[in-house]
Amino acid sequence: MNLKSDSTNASAADEGSGAVIAVTRALRVLEAFGVNDPQLSLAELSRRTGIHKTTVLRLARTLAADNYLVQKEDGSWRLGRAAGWLGACYQATFNVQEVVEPVLRELTIKTGESASFYVREGQQRTCLVRVEGPQAIRHHVRIGAALPLDSGSPGRVILAFSGEPGELYEMIRRRGFHLSLGEREAEVSSVSAPVFGLHWRLLGSMCISGPTSRLGEERLLELAQTVVDAANKLSYAMAGSQRPALPGDRQPATWHP
Repeated sequence: MNLKSDSTNASAADEGSGAVIAVTRALRVLEAFGVNDPQLSLAELSRRTGIHKTTVLRLARTLAADNYLVQKEDGSWRLGRAAGWLGACYQATFNVQEVVEPVLRELTIKTGESASFYVREGQQRTCLVRVEGPQAIRHHVRIGAALPLDSGSPGRVILAFSGEPGELYEMIRRRGFHLSLGEREAEVSSVSAPVFGLHWRLLGSMCISGPTSRLGEERLLELAQTVVDAANKLSYAMAGSQRPALPGDRQPATWHP
């Protein structure tokens, strides 16, 4: 047995593990910033990341050396130009299909129903991406199909989170989702939630749909939170972040006029 070799390998593994942890922590520091945070204090960075202030300071100084962070005169920190360049690169190479389809596919697996993503085009909604469910009997919608906004849960959600007045839309904004049974098509039901992008701008709505015989009101309510969770996940992806919400962060499926 080569004890020296084993010892060297173990040491290298420890160093590698430490390096990965350091990178993960550095990313958590960068991700602590939100769209409404021009700067954050060291204490706030520590609170949001759950990392001790001494460690956060060391990480922040390292990130500042490569222009990912900048320390202001009052001691607070803001994102630097290198972080802005990464964001610009992401936006320039962003492909909606590649981001939306995996989330819809995961939602279909969880619910067993077809999942769709709708965007607003004037006074209509268009099915931009769709993943068919595994059921033999299912609701069919063609990608690119233009449908009314004021009929069916996906359109109602888009109207609600676009600021449409009325008791129905106030209720949708409070709940964060909407369900419909046979509203646009007889015997077709759906439940939808809003999807937001950068700066919490409404992008569209995500829904699952299927025959009312399988998706009654009780079943739709059971699946509503699953749809909301998927919409939140897609919102973070659309905004350029894959992380879950940190304490104090806003939740995407909340109405902000």
